Amino acid sequence: MDAVKELQERMLKEAVVINQQVVLLDAVLNHQVDPALIQEMGREFAARFRDAGVNKVLTIESSGIPAAYATAYELGVPMVFARRKQTLATDPDVWQERVPSFTKGIVTDILISKRFLGKHDRVLVIDDIIANGDAVRGLLNIIERAGAELAGLGVVVEKCFQEGARSIRERGVRVESLVKIRSLENGIEFED
Repeated sequence: MDAVKELQERMLKEAVVINQQVVLLDAVLNHQVDPALIQEMGREFAARFRDAGVNKVLTIESSGIPAAYATAYELGVPMVFARRKQTLATDPDVWQERVPSFTKGIVTDILISKRFLGKHDRVLVIDDIIANGDAVRGLLNIIERAGAELAGLGVVVEKCFQEGARSIRERGVRVESLVKIRSLENGIEFED
């Protein structure tokens, strides 16, 4: 199975374009998950970053978890996810960053236990969709404060008509996107 081609075909069949800025991928990526497709995505990200010295895969709950897990599994390294809520069981010693959510229209805190991210880590960030890039920038800030090293960013779906991935690349970060959407004006239009 070619993960990229399969993902594009599934998006064309099952995604719902809400408006020129928002595409709903619930049936494909972030509500209903196809384990075989997700595992193929993990293989693809692992192949792209296999020589990057990654010892940890990082994402934000919840939609990024399946692709990050599959990638970590394929690389044979742990996966860590940033929590969006502090609970009674949350480690009090955390890296924390406030980030706006494009799709939710709110600002939340993301939290990562300092036990799971530190100066000995070389981190690959995996995200499901990148629009404005605020969540990823929050993770990059935490990685920097933790003294960890960033190996790169893997994105399942990049919305090229928004600033996110471009602004991350301008920081000198290696960004690998499986699928790039050029436009949502007349349905989903992919970049070549």
